[in-house]
Amino acid sequence: MSILSYFINNLRLIFKLTLEHIEVAMMAVIISTIIGVAIGIVITRIKKLVTPVIGIAGVIYTIPSLALFGMLIPFIGIGVKPAVIALILYGQLVLIRNTYVGITQIDRAVIEAGKGMGMSSWQFLGMVELPVALPVIMAGIRTAAVMNIGTATIAAYIGAGGLGWLIFRGIASVYTEQIIAGAVPVILLAIGTDYFFILLERFLTPPGLRHRS
Repeated sequence: MSILSYFINNLRLIFKLTLEHIEVAMMAVIISTIIGVAIGIVITRIKKLVTPVIGIAGVIYTIPSLALFGMLIPFIGIGVKPAVIALILYGQLVLIRNTYVGITQIDRAVIEAGKGMGMSSWQFLGMVELPVALPVIMAGIRTAAVMNIGTATIAAYIGAGGLGWLIFRGIASVYTEQIIAGAVPVILLAIGTDYFFILLERFLTPPGLRHRS
C-alpha cells in the first residue's frame, strides 16, 4: 500500500519525469535513425567502408554508458544535449548493421528486375531496396528505441531528467517506493515502445513482405 500511496501522492511528478524520459529517448531515436540508415546505405555502395564503419560503431557500443556520458561532459556540459548525443552514438551499430544487411541480402532476381526496368539508382533505392529491406531496418530501429528507453535512465545522472532521477534519488536515500516509482514506468515504456514499433513495422511494410506471425 505504501508503494501505491507514493504513486498517487506523486502522480504529477512521475508524469512529468515520464514525459522528459520519452522526449530524450525519442529525440535520440529519430536523429540516430536518420544518421544510421544514411550511413548504412552509403556503405552498401562503398564496400571498403563496411569494416571500419561497423568496427567504430561496435567500439562505441562497448563503452559503458556512464563512462560515455562522463566523456561528453567536458565538451558539451551536462543536461539533455550530452544525453541525446550519447544515445545517438549507442544506436548506430544496430541501425547501420541492419540497414546494410537488409539491403545487401535482397534477392538477386529482384535486383536484376529493377535494373531491367531502367530505374535510376535513386529510384531503385526508394522503390525496391528500402521497401524490401524495411522489416530488417525496422527491427534495428525497434531495438535502438527500446535500448534508448533503458539507457536514458542513466542519463539522469548527468542532469538530463527523466525517470532515472527518481531511481537515483531512491537509491541514495534507500527509499524503495521511490526506486519502484521510477523503475515501473521505465519497464512499461520499454514494453509499450516495443509494441508500438511492431505495429509501425506492420503498417509500413508492403503486404507481400510482411512476416507471418
